[in-house]
Order: sequence, then C-alpha cells, then structure tokens
Amino acid sequence: MAELVRIYPDNPDFRLLRKITKDMRDGALVIYPTDTVYGLGCDINNKSALEKVAQLRGVKLEKANFSFICEDLSNLSDYVSQIDSRTFKILKRNLPGPYTFILPGNNNLPTVFKKKKTVGIRVPDNSIATGLVHALGNPIISTSIRDEDEVIEYTTDPSLILEKWEKQVDYVIDGGYGGNIASTIIDLTGDEPILVREGLGSVDL
Repeated sequence: MAELVRIYPDNPDFRLLRKITKDMRDGALVIYPTDTVYGLGCDINNKSALEKVAQLRGVKLEKANFSFICEDLSNLSDYVSQIDSRTFKILKRNLPGPYTFILPGNNNLPTVFKKKKTVGIRVPDNSIATGLVHALGNPIISTSIRDEDEVIEYTTDPSLILEKWEKQVDYVIDGGYGGNIASTIIDLTGDEPILVREGLGSVDL
C-alpha cells in the first residue's frame, strides 16, 4: 500500500525526500508534484522500477517516451549529445519551467534506452520535484498521471490520486493540488524548434 507523504513546496523537508529516494534506489515508485501535473517516477538507474512504470503505462520499456526529470541543466551532458549555443540559450531561458525539450541522446543513456536517438528533458519549476532529484543524485524517469475520465484528463487532488494508485506505487507525495495542463513539448533536434504538444509553457520561445 502506498504511503501518503505531505511535503510543503515552499520549504520541502529534505529528511523526507532522502527517505523516499533511499527507497527509490531499491525500486520504489513515487507519484509527486511538478509545475504542471502530478507525475509517476522512479530512479533512472533501477531497471525493475523502469519496467514497472512501463507496465503501468501499457508500453514496452524500450519504446517508452518517458521524460528525464533533472535538477538543473548540469545533468544535460550526462545524457545529451553536444548541442549548439542557440539550443542551449533556449533551454537556459525557459528552464526551470513547464516544458519538455526533446534533445539528441548520447551513449551514456541507461542500457534500456540505448536504441533511442532522442531524450525528453524536464527541469520543473517545483522544489519537491527538483529536491527529489537532488536527494537521489541522478535524474528521475517520469510520466504524467492520467485520468480515465473523459472530461478531466489529469487528477489534481493528491487524496484521489492515492485512492486510485495506492496498490500500484510506494509513495504519493502530497504537495497540494496539482495542475491539469501538461508541459509544452518542443523538439530541438532539428534546425528549428518544432512544437510537438502545446501545454502550459508558452510556445513563443
């Protein structure tokens, strides 16, 4: 059964974040707030946890388009091949923020993602999300929590999220009500930025 953990975004309790990330290293799945919708995440280096997330989303792990949640742009060189100054300026200007930027991947990607040529990078403007990454010491693989409701695409109430996911994840972090608009996805792998999905972030880069 999932544990509901209340963490205040204005002043996250780092002891709680360390407790959660200790379990994440051992394969725990966590639902946590971002600057857009609530996300389901796990340690990028735990293959069994990655497989569980893929199974919950009904996709094959090798083909899954999960985001890499990073603390800041310093993680980029770990997973992204060399990018030009124009691309870096776009990233620096808009992150942290409600964007997922698709970038060319490099050979340092975790083994299960070696065949992927691109990677989606997120640096949320949310201290709980970035605090988790900081406590873990490496990025989190993440996917948005969707709702089957035809009207409400994303559940915003942590207690309702717990009710739905308590048997499938290990932690639900209650960081207050979440948003119901996902991140804007921009592909930066070509000569010009390409809008993949319009979300919360402005498309005027």
